[in-house]
Amino acid sequence: QVQFVESGGGLVQPGGSLRLSCVTSGFTFSRYPMAWYRQPPGQERELVAHISPDGNANYSDSVKGRFTINRDNAKSTLSLQMNMLKPEDTAVYYCNPRFGNYPWGQGTQVTVSS
Repeated sequence: QVQFVESGGGLVQPGGSLRLSCVTSGFTFSRYPMAWYRQPPGQERELVAHISPDGNANYSDSVKGRFTINRDNAKSTLSLQMNMLKPEDTAVYYCNPRFGNYPWGQGTQVTVSS
């Protein structure tokens, strides 16, 4: 059974940092391009960053230079280091393979507010 468990969210002031983690199971993680997505309040889910099996990363323009995606193929985990957070980063964050149709985890809430 494919599962994704995200954690690490919280309330942070603008300019602050958070590190999100995603523990995966039920598939061969090391073979899959993986991604972080987010869904802001009242909006559609959007792609934030993605990373190839060998570690090549790409970012949306809105987070480039502030966020860093990483993966640990030995542990089947994905992370997202978020720095210089802005109020518009407020969203529920999810991890999922970059392609295909997989179930979504519960996500982790990130709220950036003073």
